[in-house]
Amino acid sequence: MTEPPPRRADRLRAANDSHRLELSVVICVLDEAEAIPGVLQELTGELEGLAFEVVVVDDSVADDTARAVRAVMRGDPRIRLVRRQGARGLASAAIAGWDAAQGQVRGLMDGDGQHDPRLIRQLLDRLRAADAEVATGSRYMTEAGSGLTGFRDAISRIGTGAAQALIGARVTDPLSGLFLMRRDWFETVRGSLTGVGFKILVDVLTSGPRPPSVVEAPTALRTRLGGESKLDLRVMADLAGLLIEKRTGGVIPARLAMFLGVGVTGLTAHLAVLMSGEAVGLSLWSAQALAIWAAMTWNFWANNLLTFRDQRLHGREALVGLGRFYLGCLVGAVVSEAMAMGLNVLGMPGVAAGLMGAAGGGLFNFAAARVGVWRRASAEPAASAVVESSAWREAEA
Repeated sequence: MTEPPPRRADRLRAANDSHRLELSVVICVLDEAEAIPGVLQELTGELEGLAFEVVVVDDSVADDTARAVRAVMRGDPRIRLVRRQGARGLASAAIAGWDAAQGQVRGLMDGDGQHDPRLIRQLLDRLRAADAEVATGSRYMTEAGSGLTGFRDAISRIGTGAAQALIGARVTDPLSGLFLMRRDWFETVRGSLTGVGFKILVDVLTSGPRPPSVVEAPTALRTRLGGESKLDLRVMADLAGLLIEKRTGGVIPARLAMFLGVGVTGLTAHLAVLMSGEAVGLSLWSAQALAIWAAMTWNFWANNLLTFRDQRLHGREALVGLGRFYLGCLVGAVVSEAMAMGLNVLGMPGVAAGLMGAAGGGLFNFAAARVGVWRRASAEPAASAVVESSAWREAEA
């Protein structure tokens, strides 16, 4: 004889009884309707016997992924869905999920099936046994292989080495996307998390007043069930910005680091166009004007793709943004020149005054870009999140 389904009041109490929850696993998804049902079913099966919840954070524009999650939620009140609008990026999605979570331990895993759900329980056991603050799955703890191949494996290893060198990470895989941490540690670092990019573990490990105690367990990525890889050069650019922010103690924010890095590539574009113009017989004035235009155009599109990828402009908005970017850069050039000349008049040597002027102009351009170009696009509509649970949906019905 089968048991009757739980009453609505019982399911509401179960969904809201936060003080009994030991574990909250956050899964961030973006257009992963094919994979997420299987991941949820496998994960909940592996965690049977624990007081846990799964919080799925969905950044997808289409409704397919949310519908797939809701289909599983109907039979399991331990699953909740957070739908975000006007926000992008795995790091900020993870933070939104942890903010909504209720467990004493909070974790993260991917929703495409590459992470083995069995490792969550192993990490929880190791966290308890060592009384540690963070437990991570490591692809590089053994020589068995990471599960990555070719280009993705190469850039992952380069990023791992850079993270270990720049921040002194005492873990073998600081870029892991599968880990747990105690609620107390999350609350300690919450105010210092940047939310930039896709490699949130680096942020978690380096945002506290001291390094956390960490345990690791070996793992390897499995075959993806659906969705597409997020690991590319743009992710590495995000990581570079984050590492610079952490290495400088926040003096140089991640976005500013990426903006200045793009500016360096713009200087290369400027010189290339200038030399090409002179080579074809243009006057210095004409070649310089063309080079300035080319550098500004390059910087806009590179920043749209990298620095402000979570607020990326498209279509007509991009063309309007490009015009505003031109205007901001021209004003920045005036600021740079005035600053350099003023410092030189006050007695600073010419080269030093020029460098200070360039730095001042760069900071002005960054501020103008944030306020006048990309911030305008992200302000309407404002980023928002809606948290759903099966009990909540029943109560609303």
